[in-house]
Amino acid sequence: MLNKQLFPLLLICIAVAVANEDVTITCNLVYSSLEPCLSYVLGGGLSVPSECCSGIKSLHKSACTIADRQSFCRCIKSAGSHTTEAQFSRAAKLTGICRANVLFKISPHVDCSKVK
Repeated sequence: MLNKQLFPLLLICIAVAVANEDVTITCNLVYSSLEPCLSYVLGGGLSVPSECCSGIKSLHKSACTIADRQSFCRCIKSAGSHTTEAQFSRAAKLTGICRANVLFKISPHVDCSKVK
């Protein structure tokens, strides 16, 4: 018989395991994949490095589930919380420049929970 004091802990462990099971996109993966894009986004680079486009396309291919795309969105939104409007604008142009599908709007106001 299950100890009644341990039952809530068991439920929490199951909930955490299920919640994290489908997410393969982590912020560390997003940040490392998009690091080559920083010079362009921050305004120091005139062109987008090919490594930047490769990182974007790789992330897009990895974002197979809604949970992945929402996690990707939250990471971008979090990283962008300290950027200027001009930097956000440059970041938003990257999918077009790199000819990648737009998974969600790059904006400080995007609601990541609505990303499908």
